[in-house]
Amino acid sequence: MVAARITVNGKEEPIAPAAPHTTVLDFLRDRGLTGTKEGCAEGECGACSVLVARPGVNKPTDWVAVNACLVPVAALDGQEVVTSEGLATAGEPGAPAVLHPVQEEMAVRGGSQCGYCTPGFVCSMAAEYYRPDRCAHGSEAPEPAGGTDAEHGPNGFDLHALSGNLCRCTGYRPIRDAAFAVGAPADEDPLARRREQAPPAPVATEYTRDDTAFLRRDTLAETLRLLRERPDAVVVAGSTDWGVEVNIRARRADCVVAVDRLPELRELRMEDDHIEIGAALTLTEIERRLDGTVPLLAELFPQFASRLIRNGATLGGNLGTGSPIGDSPPVLLALEASLLLADADGEREVPLAEYFTGYRQSVRRPGELIRAVRVPLPLSPVTAFHKIAKRRFDDISSVAVAFALDVEEGVVRKARIGLGGVAATPVRALATEAALEGRPWSAQTAEDAARVLRGEGTPMDDHRASSLYRSAMLGQSLLKLYAQTTEAVPS
Repeated sequence: MVAARITVNGKEEPIAPAAPHTTVLDFLRDRGLTGTKEGCAEGECGACSVLVARPGVNKPTDWVAVNACLVPVAALDGQEVVTSEGLATAGEPGAPAVLHPVQEEMAVRGGSQCGYCTPGFVCSMAAEYYRPDRCAHGSEAPEPAGGTDAEHGPNGFDLHALSGNLCRCTGYRPIRDAAFAVGAPADEDPLARRREQAPPAPVATEYTRDDTAFLRRDTLAETLRLLRERPDAVVVAGSTDWGVEVNIRARRADCVVAVDRLPELRELRMEDDHIEIGAALTLTEIERRLDGTVPLLAELFPQFASRLIRNGATLGGNLGTGSPIGDSPPVLLALEASLLLADADGEREVPLAEYFTGYRQSVRRPGELIRAVRVPLPLSPVTAFHKIAKRRFDDISSVAVAFALDVEEGVVRKARIGLGGVAATPVRALATEAALEGRPWSAQTAEDAARVLRGEGTPMDDHRASSLYRSAMLGQSLLKLYAQTTEAVPS
């Protein structure tokens, strides 16, 4: 094994002597790159945002913004990172550095006061600045006014790229102004040119310090053999869940095994009768590769945490944790998805409806990985995802409901409803499905089925919502679905 190393702002550095659980944030700050800040240590504020070179969707390489507070630095062995300090370019001898266009616009438009959050905003803005399919329309184009277009600038800048970046003193108007003012990268921009080259190749990693290890193998077969030998190992992809455990609960693991770069877990295949989504593809990669092909998933993605989290989080991780309030399980239950589980002995397919067995428990055996998620085709034409939370974006759901209905000649022929946040596991609303199927898609049917839906699951009282509120929201979600879709469904 080659000694673990990481390239930061163009300079290669050894990861040693950092401990295997050391985050990218702490690694950078220990080296004097203090623009990267710790605000929350759980991926909610974005003060720690940095750029990482990743395999691209429209170019060989994309610059992707991630939460440095969550990612173990050992996970970036062989990879390239750019911090806020690395965006500026050297000026003439004796002259100060030349600000990056994003930094320049933030400065001249008053986008920073205390400056604590500013480097994170700058890195997230830079990732959107370098997004290859950002559609600039020229500075003369009028700024969109009202509706969802208010979140997209005339330069193609998507403000959702800043979801997960919080500011407590400047206010967002000047930051928005800066985002909508940036132009296209110059031809000589080194980070823009870097997109045309191949991304850093994954490297096998065996990083050990003080009897703890961070391990990455080249292939799925090698990884599965390793997990058979080390059934106690913690498996990570984007580390958006494990990173919180390390930071907030001071959890440590004797062995961490990374699966995020395994090629066998990063495929997306469109077959005649199903879509197969690799368990280690990030949600952002899935969103951009599917490009609306699965409308229910397209509705899920903007409501799933923040862009910073979606740049690291995976379906495999969201399902592997077994959380009853994960946002993807209700959607995948409504889609009748199944999981491909692999271990050293082979592979098996398990319907997601049979996967969860209890609170954070599943049928997955020790040494077994989720290799892929399989969504059957054709898709139901009437779909919706309703997430009830205290904030519109970047929040944990109190209740999540996903619908997938086949309505033919005004009659519900098939209904699939996935629920989250109302039981110890994500569940199918089987009684409600039965109450809908075979009946006309009418206001009366919706009202009758809504009464049934209010009784599904076993909602509990907690700090996010009461059981009565959760039950009420279940019924209301079905009435909302009917109101939203009745005009689009043939009578």
